[in-house]
Amino acid sequence: MRLAFTKMHGLGNDFIVFDAHGPHELPSAETLRSLADRRTGIGFDQALVLEPPRREGTDVYYRIFNADGSEVEQCGNGARCIARLVATRASRQDQPLLMDSPGGVVEARLRRDGQVAVAMGVPDFSPASLPFLADHEQASYRIELPGGPVEFGAVSIGNPHAVIRVRSVDDAPVDSVGPAMENHARFPRRVNVGFLEIVAPDHVRLRVFERGAGETRACGTGACAAVAVARRHGPLAEEVRVDLPGGRLTVQWPGKGRPIWLTGPAETAFEGHVDVPDPEQGR
Repeated sequence: MRLAFTKMHGLGNDFIVFDAHGPHELPSAETLRSLADRRTGIGFDQALVLEPPRREGTDVYYRIFNADGSEVEQCGNGARCIARLVATRASRQDQPLLMDSPGGVVEARLRRDGQVAVAMGVPDFSPASLPFLADHEQASYRIELPGGPVEFGAVSIGNPHAVIRVRSVDDAPVDSVGPAMENHARFPRRVNVGFLEIVAPDHVRLRVFERGAGETRACGTGACAAVAVARRHGPLAEEVRVDLPGGRLTVQWPGKGRPIWLTGPAETAFEGHVDVPDPEQGR
């Protein structure tokens, strides 16, 4: 089977985006893992699959697969890339889009300055929404890891996030604490782990260890999660600049019960095609 794709990225968080009109056009998890390899495949953090709308009034339904072949619910940088691609195909640069996904409906707007803004839904702090095994909702939690206890906040942005506040992201224990928390038994579906440094009320720095992908150059939902968790405690402004290894995102959240908005770039690197095994042969 020949797979046509578009290679895109948001601040270096990179994707392949392709269309699939049914299960017979979706590559197997093994094939996706092979394509994600940066030496022998195309290389990407996530594969974004575009399907026909499933809900009236929406423009597209999309699915997200990590580099390890696992499917996840939401991706902020990916949503911006999809919005740019769908808007370009439909010549709808000046009109909002409604995009459906396993993590819910996302509203997207292409701005005149070239940035893409997406409404990532209302942050959900209930442990069941992640899911996270806890007796009740708390502002912060404590978990035991091989290197010692870690305190963190937890929130769902359509996908699960744990946010750890650190003095400096430069020496944060991303490589050790990240995978340990991602696979902890109290997160039945694993978790994305953010390491947050608050520079000023309107400026933070962030590194994110993504489940199924490892540390990435940027994570859109991770940026939203970090702002939501920190703003819940009071020290952050309504609009915050989030600096990640790949560049800058802007997160705006008015507060409880309101949608959180993520704004940043979405770029196309190239288009291509690759021959892959027929999905029916790999299942």
